[in-house]
Amino acid sequence: MEDGLALLHYRRSRFGWEGFRMLWRAPWIQERFALVGLALWDLISMAVSYKFVYWRRLGDWPGLTGSLLFLLLVWIGASYLFGRYSARPIKGWRESKFLRLGLIVVLVLSIFVFHSWFFVITDAGTRFRGFLIPLLAMASILSITGQMLVRRRGRMVPNWLLVLADHERLLLQKELKCSFLHSSSMPSFLSPEEFESLLLQSEKISEDWVDLTLAISSQVDLNGDAVERLLALRGQGLQIHSLVGWCEIVLHRVPPELIDQRWFIDAEGFSIQPGRLAWRVKRLFDVFGALLLIVLTSPLMILLMFSIRIEDGGPIFYSQIRTGLYGEKIKIWKFRSMRENAESDGIQWASKNDVRITRLGGLIRRLRLDELPQLFAVLSGELSLIGPRPERPELELELVTQLPHYRIRHWIRPGLSGWAQVNYPYGASVSDSRIKLSFDLFYIRNAGFFLDLFILLRTMRLVLKAEGSQPISTSS
Repeated sequence: MEDGLALLHYRRSRFGWEGFRMLWRAPWIQERFALVGLALWDLISMAVSYKFVYWRRLGDWPGLTGSLLFLLLVWIGASYLFGRYSARPIKGWRESKFLRLGLIVVLVLSIFVFHSWFFVITDAGTRFRGFLIPLLAMASILSITGQMLVRRRGRMVPNWLLVLADHERLLLQKELKCSFLHSSSMPSFLSPEEFESLLLQSEKISEDWVDLTLAISSQVDLNGDAVERLLALRGQGLQIHSLVGWCEIVLHRVPPELIDQRWFIDAEGFSIQPGRLAWRVKRLFDVFGALLLIVLTSPLMILLMFSIRIEDGGPIFYSQIRTGLYGEKIKIWKFRSMRENAESDGIQWASKNDVRITRLGGLIRRLRLDELPQLFAVLSGELSLIGPRPERPELELELVTQLPHYRIRHWIRPGLSGWAQVNYPYGASVSDSRIKLSFDLFYIRNAGFFLDLFILLRTMRLVLKAEGSQPISTSS
């Protein structure tokens, strides 16, 4: 198996610029163009509001001042942390765009009331009533207008029609139950026979398919007449994707049961391979990022070392053997979050409210601080900052037999955080591992600098919101 992977890596290493060519077609980045645009719109709105109110109050048009930079940083940072640039649907009033914006305005007001020296206006009362309130009101109106326009356009989703086999239909129906899709994004399903009948009904059918987007499974074998009609419709503008392509575009993951060997051979991507430019760029990103994080978190790591020792007098660190690149065994170190001899009765999945976890351990796991010692493994090259999380070989013995294509996770260096970690809660069963594998498969094909940077930002938000390693399931 590993020899086959090495040959495939060699084959793909000949196409050095493939990752750059497919970057702008990557599903994850296409969907987030509008979200990045919202952040840029907020930057422009706040800057224009600041300059306009400043001009109205003082009769001067300021440049790029320190107070403006600080305000922009707080506004964009708070908006990101509160999820205003998130692609997930809004479920209720607690997550509404108006409530989130209101919380951000309160946060900004609080910061600048207690740090009023950042503004150049002299009188504090005048500064608050005559400058800050009009500024935030104008910026909020512009920001919420941009949000409403983008979200309204975002609801104009493609009308997906999936042509697939019966077992694939059952599989995707289960997948959609655990997705965050809006009801308007739900696809329609057709069997090959139903699709051929619909396709060959009449010449007028092309007029009804103008807004349709089609995804066809590789297991579907259409007759010659249907293929000719399909090609004609494609010439008239009908968009056609593979079923796996639909999964990437809509679900942002690839269920392992839907892929075969041809996908790994023919699909674009897989650019993070030894000898390629993307591999070297990723390694530089890892080294400089790990060094910076070690410097920034060194006081915190020292505090944690003392706290863990004081809590129960046990060891500060613990180590585990995990599976690394190409299936090689590596040893990783963590801050101890469980009591001593927690696995004296054997290896087991973590569970919700696990009694083995110490009081301090529960906190550092939610904040993911137990992973900090692994930054040194990033420097040594055993881990990457971003990649599939390495699993324990003992657990993989079960996962390999139950999950198809599981060993593909070993194609790329494992990481501290990954696409699965920022999109799915902590897994505690084989079924959870299957869903995480689907995210890992997506990442392996689409990995690159910008996706890694996006995952790093998402990880920072999860850490700051204390949404860490909390299992969601105990069933397999």
